Amino acid sequence: TLAATGSEMNGNSVISNMNENRKLSIGSDLLRPVFSILDPIYTYSVNKYQTAAGTADIMSHIFEQYFSPDHDGFLQNRLMEGLLKTIIHFGPIAYNEPENYEARANLMWGSSLALNGLLTYGKISTDWATHGMEHELSAYHDITHGVGLAILTPVWMEYVLSDENVHRFEEYGKYVWDISGDDPMAIAKEAINKTREFFKSLNIPSTLQEVGIKEENLEKMADAAVAFGPLGTMKKLHKADVLEILKRAF
Repeated sequence: TLAATGSEMNGNSVISNMNENRKLSIGSDLLRPVFSILDPIYTYSVNKYQTAAGTADIMSHIFEQYFSPDHDGFLQNRLMEGLLKTIIHFGPIAYNEPENYEARANLMWGSSLALNGLLTYGKISTDWATHGMEHELSAYHDITHGVGLAILTPVWMEYVLSDENVHRFEEYGKYVWDISGDDPMAIAKEAINKTREFFKSLNIPSTLQEVGIKEENLEKMADAAVAFGPLGTMKKLHKADVLEILKRAF
Protein backbone atom coordinates (compact mmCIF):
# COMPACT_ATOMS: atom_id res chain seq x y z
CA THR A 1 0.00 0.00 0.00
CA LEU A 2 2.99 2.31 -0.48
CA ALA A 3 4.18 3.74 -3.81
CA ALA A 4 7.95 3.79 -3.39
CA THR A 5 10.07 0.66 -3.77
CA GLY A 6 8.47 -0.82 -6.86
CA SER A 7 8.67 -4.27 -5.25
CA GLU A 8 5.35 -5.16 -6.89
CA MET A 9 7.20 -5.38 -10.22
CA ASN A 10 10.81 -6.25 -9.43
CA GLY A 11 12.91 -8.91 -7.77
CA ASN A 12 14.74 -6.67 -5.32
CA SER A 13 14.62 -6.69 -1.54
CA VAL A 14 16.58 -5.58 1.51
CA ILE A 15 17.24 -7.58 4.65
CA SER A 16 18.03 -5.68 7.85
CA ASN A 17 19.67 -6.88 11.05
CA MET A 18 19.36 -3.94 13.44
CA ASN A 19 21.23 -5.82 16.19
CA GLU A 20 24.33 -5.79 13.99
CA ASN A 21 23.62 -2.50 12.17
CA ARG A 22 23.52 -4.27 8.82
CA LYS A 23 21.25 -3.66 5.86
CA LEU A 24 22.02 -5.70 2.75
CA SER A 25 20.36 -5.88 -0.66
CA ILE A 26 19.40 -9.02 -2.52
CA GLY A 27 17.98 -9.43 -5.99
CA SER A 28 16.85 -12.26 -8.24
CA ASP A 29 14.25 -12.91 -10.92
CA LEU A 30 13.04 -15.67 -8.61
CA LEU A 31 11.78 -12.90 -6.30
CA ARG A 32 9.89 -11.09 -9.07
CA PRO A 33 6.09 -11.28 -8.66
CA VAL A 34 4.35 -13.28 -11.37
CA PHE A 35 1.27 -11.05 -11.21
CA SER A 36 0.35 -7.85 -9.36
CA ILE A 37 -2.79 -5.78 -9.05
CA LEU A 38 -2.26 -2.12 -8.14
CA ASP A 39 -5.12 -0.08 -6.70
CA PRO A 40 -4.25 3.56 -5.95
CA ILE A 41 -7.21 3.83 -3.59
CA TYR A 42 -5.30 1.77 -1.03
CA THR A 43 -2.67 4.51 -0.89
CA TYR A 44 -5.15 7.24 0.09
CA SER A 45 -4.34 6.60 3.76
CA VAL A 46 -0.56 7.03 3.35
CA ASN A 47 0.37 10.07 5.45
CA LYS A 48 2.19 13.13 4.18
CA TYR A 49 5.56 12.10 5.58
CA GLN A 50 5.54 8.70 3.88
CA THR A 51 4.07 10.15 0.68
CA ALA A 52 7.00 12.56 0.52
CA ALA A 53 9.50 9.82 1.36
CA GLY A 54 8.00 7.56 -1.30
CA THR A 55 8.24 10.33 -3.89
CA ALA A 56 11.92 10.78 -3.06
CA ASP A 57 12.51 7.02 -3.22
CA ILE A 58 10.97 6.74 -6.69
CA MET A 59 13.07 9.66 -7.92
CA SER A 60 16.21 8.15 -6.42
CA HIS A 61 15.64 4.85 -8.21
CA ILE A 62 15.49 6.77 -11.48
CA PHE A 63 18.52 8.90 -10.59
CA GLU A 64 20.63 5.81 -9.89
CA GLN A 65 20.00 4.59 -13.44
CA TYR A 66 19.98 7.99 -15.15
CA PHE A 67 23.23 9.40 -13.79
CA SER A 68 26.00 7.59 -15.59
CA PRO A 69 29.16 9.02 -17.20
CA ASP A 70 28.49 7.51 -20.64
CA HIS A 71 26.76 9.23 -23.55
CA ASP A 72 24.65 6.24 -24.59
CA GLY A 73 21.08 5.19 -23.90
CA PHE A 74 19.29 8.12 -25.58
CA LEU A 75 15.84 6.51 -25.45
CA GLN A 76 16.34 5.23 -21.90
CA ASN A 77 17.38 8.67 -20.67
CA ARG A 78 14.34 10.30 -22.27
CA LEU A 79 12.07 7.70 -20.63
CA MET A 80 13.62 8.48 -17.26
CA GLU A 81 13.26 12.21 -17.72
CA GLY A 82 9.57 11.72 -18.51
CA LEU A 83 9.14 9.65 -15.37
CA LEU A 84 10.94 12.23 -13.26
CA LYS A 85 8.74 15.04 -14.59
CA THR A 86 5.67 12.93 -13.81
CA ILE A 87 6.75 12.25 -10.22
CA ILE A 88 7.77 15.88 -9.68
CA HIS A 89 4.33 16.96 -10.92
CA PHE A 90 2.17 14.48 -9.03
CA GLY A 91 4.20 14.05 -5.82
CA PRO A 92 3.15 17.43 -4.37
CA ILE A 93 -0.46 16.89 -5.48
CA ALA A 94 -0.64 13.57 -3.64
CA TYR A 95 1.07 15.18 -0.67
CA ASN A 96 -1.53 17.95 -0.45
CA GLU A 97 -4.55 16.01 -1.76
CA PRO A 98 -4.17 12.45 -0.43
CA GLU A 99 -7.38 11.22 -2.11
CA ASN A 100 -6.54 12.59 -5.56
CA TYR A 101 -6.86 9.42 -7.64
CA GLU A 102 -4.86 10.66 -10.64
CA ALA A 103 -1.94 11.72 -8.46
CA ARG A 104 -1.89 8.47 -6.48
CA ALA A 105 -2.22 6.41 -9.67
CA ASN A 106 0.65 8.17 -11.39
CA LEU A 107 2.89 7.79 -8.34
CA MET A 108 2.04 4.10 -8.10
CA TRP A 109 2.63 3.44 -11.79
CA GLY A 110 5.80 5.55 -11.71
CA SER A 111 7.07 3.53 -8.76
CA SER A 112 6.64 0.30 -10.71
CA LEU A 113 8.27 1.57 -13.90
CA ALA A 114 11.17 3.17 -12.06
CA LEU A 115 12.66 -0.14 -10.94
CA ASN A 116 11.26 -2.99 -13.03
CA GLY A 117 14.35 -3.29 -15.25
CA LEU A 118 12.94 -1.42 -18.24
CA LEU A 119 15.04 1.70 -17.75
CA THR A 120 18.39 -0.09 -17.71
CA TYR A 121 18.01 -1.89 -21.03
CA GLY A 122 20.68 -0.38 -23.30
CA LYS A 123 22.43 1.49 -20.49
CA ILE A 124 26.15 0.76 -20.23
CA SER A 125 26.36 1.65 -16.55
CA THR A 126 24.30 2.70 -13.54
CA ASP A 127 25.45 4.23 -10.26
CA TRP A 128 23.66 3.21 -7.01
CA ALA A 129 26.18 4.96 -4.74
CA THR A 130 23.49 6.97 -2.96
CA HIS A 131 21.59 3.81 -2.09
CA GLY A 132 24.78 2.21 -0.86
CA MET A 133 25.40 5.11 1.49
CA GLU A 134 21.79 5.42 2.65
CA HIS A 135 21.55 1.77 3.57
CA GLU A 136 24.17 2.42 6.23
CA LEU A 137 22.24 5.42 7.57
CA SER A 138 19.09 3.36 8.07
CA ALA A 139 21.08 0.35 9.31
CA TYR A 140 22.52 2.41 12.16
CA HIS A 141 19.56 4.69 12.85
CA ASP A 142 16.49 3.05 11.25
CA ILE A 143 15.45 6.25 9.47
CA THR A 144 12.95 6.24 6.61
CA HIS A 145 14.80 5.15 3.47
CA GLY A 146 13.35 7.80 1.15
CA VAL A 147 14.18 10.56 3.61
CA GLY A 148 17.79 9.43 3.83
CA LEU A 149 18.02 9.37 0.05
CA ALA A 150 16.57 12.88 -0.22
CA ILE A 151 19.16 14.20 2.24
CA LEU A 152 22.11 12.55 0.49
CA THR A 153 21.15 13.01 -3.16
CA PRO A 154 21.86 16.75 -3.64
CA VAL A 155 25.10 16.43 -1.66
CA TRP A 156 26.16 13.45 -3.77
CA MET A 157 25.30 15.38 -6.94
CA GLU A 158 27.49 18.30 -5.93
CA TYR A 159 30.35 16.00 -4.93
CA VAL A 160 30.50 13.94 -8.13
CA LEU A 161 29.77 16.74 -10.62
CA SER A 162 32.76 17.23 -12.94
CA ASP A 163 33.68 18.31 -16.46
CA GLU A 164 33.62 14.64 -17.49
CA ASN A 165 30.01 14.01 -16.47
CA VAL A 166 28.44 17.48 -16.63
CA HIS A 167 26.60 16.45 -19.82
CA ARG A 168 24.29 14.23 -17.80
CA PHE A 169 23.49 16.99 -15.29
CA GLU A 170 22.99 19.44 -18.16
CA GLU A 171 20.42 17.13 -19.76
CA TYR A 172 18.76 16.66 -16.38
CA GLY A 173 18.48 20.42 -15.94
CA LYS A 174 17.21 21.08 -19.45
CA TYR A 175 14.79 18.19 -19.90
CA VAL A 176 13.48 17.73 -16.35
CA TRP A 177 13.61 21.24 -14.87
CA ASP A 178 13.29 23.20 -18.16
CA ILE A 179 16.43 25.23 -17.44
CA SER A 180 17.75 27.18 -20.41
CA GLY A 181 21.22 28.55 -21.06
CA ASP A 182 24.54 27.87 -22.74
CA ASP A 183 26.74 27.12 -19.71
CA PRO A 184 26.53 23.38 -18.91
CA MET A 185 28.05 23.77 -15.45
CA ALA A 186 25.68 26.58 -14.51
CA ILE A 187 22.70 24.51 -15.68
CA ALA A 188 23.98 21.53 -13.68
CA LYS A 189 24.31 23.53 -10.47
CA GLU A 190 20.86 25.10 -10.87
CA ALA A 191 19.36 21.64 -11.44
CA ILE A 192 20.96 20.38 -8.23
CA ASN A 193 19.55 23.35 -6.33
CA LYS A 194 16.10 22.70 -7.78
CA THR A 195 16.34 19.08 -6.65
CA ARG A 196 17.18 20.16 -3.10
CA GLU A 197 14.39 22.73 -3.07
CA PHE A 198 11.87 20.19 -4.35
CA PHE A 199 12.58 17.86 -1.45
CA LYS A 200 12.35 20.78 0.96
CA SER A 201 8.95 21.72 -0.52
CA LEU A 202 7.70 18.33 0.68
CA ASN A 203 9.00 19.10 4.18
CA ILE A 204 11.64 16.39 3.99
CA PRO A 205 14.56 17.01 6.39
CA SER A 206 17.65 18.30 4.62
CA THR A 207 20.41 17.32 7.08
CA LEU A 208 21.43 14.14 8.86
CA GLN A 209 21.24 15.91 12.21
CA GLU A 210 17.52 16.48 11.72
CA VAL A 211 16.85 12.73 11.60
CA GLY A 212 18.98 11.87 14.62
CA ILE A 213 22.14 10.64 12.90
CA LYS A 214 25.04 10.70 15.34
CA GLU A 215 28.31 12.23 14.17
CA GLU A 216 30.39 9.59 15.96
CA ASN A 217 28.92 6.92 13.64
CA LEU A 218 29.81 8.61 10.35
CA GLU A 219 33.16 6.85 9.97
CA LYS A 220 31.66 3.46 10.83
CA MET A 221 28.98 3.99 8.22
CA ALA A 222 31.55 5.05 5.62
CA ASP A 223 33.55 1.90 6.34
CA ALA A 224 30.49 -0.31 5.96
CA ALA A 225 29.34 1.40 2.77
CA VAL A 226 32.51 0.38 0.91
CA ALA A 227 32.93 -3.02 2.56
CA PHE A 228 32.44 -4.74 -0.80
CA GLY A 229 34.39 -2.16 -2.81
CA PRO A 230 34.05 1.45 -3.98
CA LEU A 231 30.62 2.80 -4.86
CA GLY A 232 29.29 4.35 -8.04
CA THR A 233 30.26 5.03 -11.63
CA MET A 234 29.79 8.80 -11.95
CA LYS A 235 32.77 8.97 -9.61
CA LYS A 236 34.31 6.03 -7.79
CA LEU A 237 33.64 6.65 -4.11
CA HIS A 238 36.10 5.22 -1.61
CA LYS A 239 35.82 5.49 2.16
CA ALA A 240 37.25 9.02 2.26
CA ASP A 241 34.74 10.16 -0.38
CA VAL A 242 31.77 8.60 1.41
CA LEU A 243 32.86 10.10 4.72
CA GLU A 244 33.16 13.53 3.13
CA ILE A 245 29.66 13.28 1.64
CA LEU A 246 28.24 12.24 5.01
CA LYS A 247 30.00 15.15 6.70
CA ARG A 248 28.67 17.60 4.14
CA ALA A 249 25.16 16.21 4.64
CA PHE A 250 25.45 16.36 8.41
